[in-house]
Amino acid sequence: MTETTSHSQRSGTGKPRRRRKFSALTALIWIAGIIVYLFLISPILVIILSAFSPTEYPTFPPSSFSVRWFTAVFQNSDWWEALRVSLILLAIVTPLTVLLGTAAAYGLGRLKFRGREAIQSLMLSPLMIPQVVLGIALLYEFTSLGIINSLTGLVIGHMVVAFPYVVRVVSVSVIGLDPKLESASMSLGAGRWSTFRRVTLPLIKPGMIAGTVFSIVESFGEVSVSLFVSSPGNITIPVRIFSYIDQTFDPSVNAISVMFIAFAVIALIIIDKTVGLTKVM
Repeated sequence: MTETTSHSQRSGTGKPRRRRKFSALTALIWIAGIIVYLFLISPILVIILSAFSPTEYPTFPPSSFSVRWFTAVFQNSDWWEALRVSLILLAIVTPLTVLLGTAAAYGLGRLKFRGREAIQSLMLSPLMIPQVVLGIALLYEFTSLGIINSLTGLVIGHMVVAFPYVVRVVSVSVIGLDPKLESASMSLGAGRWSTFRRVTLPLIKPGMIAGTVFSIVESFGEVSVSLFVSSPGNITIPVRIFSYIDQTFDPSVNAISVMFIAFAVIALIIIDKTVGLTKVM
């Protein structure tokens, strides 16, 4: 009997199993964690469920489920026009921002020169400046340049907002790149351009993919700068939502918000699979 009990308490490796201690402190930690997560996710759940409300105003919980307001969004020409402007901005802003951000991150990571830290801080400064302040500054600057209320102004404004995110995430890949790999390539006869194209770019590609996703998310969801530099003919989706709430409020806004949430979740999954959220957050 004693041998059987002793054997049952041992694992397959012959080591005795350790029983997990479940104390009152552990229970409190779990309860606190669950409360925090519920607090963070509850607004999202309210928006998602209210978007399926069949009534003329958002209700939670909805009396029944309906896709009426999703259909209304797709049948509204104003929403489609705002989506068209946002997609045009994405098509212009994303490649330019990723190209410039990648070049800046690689230069900051490889070149050693006086003032490098100051330049890096300047590039990342839009992350620290409130976007309302940034929007006011761009309003004055674009007015003096004569590009206010134009698509060009919107492109520049969105690039200013998205650029530091690209620099930051691509810098993670550049820092993790071993310079010996590039030196080995050039010592075997490859030129600098060939080494960059065949060795460096494939190794920093995860950071570039994550930077692309960040650029898309920031540009697609940017509202503060767009409010100051956009015109009635160049209204983006976030600005349209802001104006729509100011005029009326029905579950159409919730339906758009659900699409934004789905878009953000997909973006986070892509970043996690390419670079890892812990490296960029």
